Amino acid sequence: MDNLPKHGANYVPLTPLTFLTRASNSYANRTSTIYANIRFTWRQTYERCCRLASSLRSLNIVKNDVVSVLAPNVPAMLEMHFAVPMAGAVLNAINTRLDARNVALILKHSEAKIFFVDCEYVDKAKKAIEILMADFQMPMPLVVVIDDLDSPTGIRLGELEYEQLVYQGNPECVLENIDDEWDPITLSYTSGTTSEPKGVVYSHRGAFLSTLSLILGWEMGTEPVYLWSLPMFHCNGWTFTWGIAARGGTNVCIRNTTAQEIYSSITLHKVTHMCAAPIVLNIILEAKPHEQCQITTPVQILVGGAPPPAPLLEKIERQGFHVVHAYGLTEATGPALVCEWQSKWNKLPWEEQSKIKARQGLGILTLADVDVKNFKTMQSVPRDGKTTGEICLRGSSIMKGYLKNEKANSEVFKNGWFFTGDMGVIHPDGYLEIKDRCKDVIISGGENISSVEVESAILKHPYVVEASVVAMPHPRWGESPCAFVILRKDCNFKESDIVAHCRKNLPGFMVPKKVQFVEELPKTGTGKVQKNHLRAVAKTFAVTENANQKTKRSSQVNREKPRSYDQSHQQILALSRL
Repeated sequence: MDNLPKHGANYVPLTPLTFLTRASNSYANRTSTIYANIRFTWRQTYERCCRLASSLRSLNIVKNDVVSVLAPNVPAMLEMHFAVPMAGAVLNAINTRLDARNVALILKHSEAKIFFVDCEYVDKAKKAIEILMADFQMPMPLVVVIDDLDSPTGIRLGELEYEQLVYQGNPECVLENIDDEWDPITLSYTSGTTSEPKGVVYSHRGAFLSTLSLILGWEMGTEPVYLWSLPMFHCNGWTFTWGIAARGGTNVCIRNTTAQEIYSSITLHKVTHMCAAPIVLNIILEAKPHEQCQITTPVQILVGGAPPPAPLLEKIERQGFHVVHAYGLTEATGPALVCEWQSKWNKLPWEEQSKIKARQGLGILTLADVDVKNFKTMQSVPRDGKTTGEICLRGSSIMKGYLKNEKANSEVFKNGWFFTGDMGVIHPDGYLEIKDRCKDVIISGGENISSVEVESAILKHPYVVEASVVAMPHPRWGESPCAFVILRKDCNFKESDIVAHCRKNLPGFMVPKKVQFVEELPKTGTGKVQKNHLRAVAKTFAVTENANQKTKRSSQVNREKPRSYDQSHQQILALSRL
């Protein structure tokens, strides 16, 4: 059997680019893209991608060159996920929420040859290019403006425009062959919640297998109508930039993820699927009456990011959305675990169902293995749902590595595993549940406190919109929980009200010693709370052990806002801009 060779008939390198070719051949006249008044079929999308790839090659883009793009969820962003690798290049989708300096840092580090800029971000791009050339002494990349396809603005930054390149390209161009599935397809930068952003390189193989795994894990059928509420720059839209083509579905593109855009798109286009961070669930739930529309058929939502609390899941399900929870990170090509639902759980009370839905679940099919290990001994923790350890992954969906960063690679790749930096437990049924980031665990008097668990308890209160809990220095216990809370606007709670609520739902040692009401939380461009900024603010809060002072303070504290509200709020905002 060993003498049977590989050849073109039985071995083709894996790449998600084949999904587009297949969609063009099999679903030629199905609608591929909807954006405002614009419609494309899969045959048209394929042709547009071929044309753009042809134009990129005419601009001297060669294999492994980096092509950067700064754009919202518009058709061009979707097309570039195919066209750029079709030209042999590597796509770098930049987080649109970054400031100009961080954009410049990415352009420098990636050595981008071409920089596509949506008309909405031209001013930011100008500043980034100025910083790139003046501060970093780097040459200016070739700039191409993406004008709005539905309502052209005429804004330019140089001579080239996206639709011009599409029009000039050859639709029958012979495109770059993918000879090695280990070749890079995209370059994504981490959100930098704990350190400088790092360039994560994905392979064609990893992107292909991750896409298939998520389609299967989410049980996505044919002809889905997918709403782009998740930024395409975030882990390449969790691979659904390629996955919707694989199912012959329709991409509904929107510039802004607002309640009105979400509801109107669902109603108008009969949306069946969407992905979102928990903050989007809040946007949906807090929609004003005139923004809402009745959901007549269930909408599947794949939720990632911070574990959504059970009360939030219950509310969103009652609105007509069916939530599947996933866990992932940039280094794992998006979601790595999905909470696959079991029919026997349908008989459980709703509260129990919500708790199960909040788990991160099982590894996607791409992963060879998932484990939770004791960080010191490197042994697997018991499957008791209580013993915590670090979540470790291995499989084809894991990144090739960090670009130009061997030190970081050696820290996360150990003994054949990728170490995520997230703490979790494994339940007896094999389902994983995140408890915290390693550095977000609060160690109080020798007890480990999960900030996620405290946040979930706080969020059970109907008047709490958001909550984030971090460690605060404590003279006796070393650390204690400090909660930053956003309340509904019609609420005038005191700190003691939240503390009393926590005492009913948590063990005493887990109850926050400080509750700070704020109007917003500092977040990364992908919506993750920057707890390092909150920890810096928490360090400024004094904790006294004098019982009399504590009693006196609890009786007098903030009848309206906490006394230090304005000061601490300004601290948070200042730190979040660093």
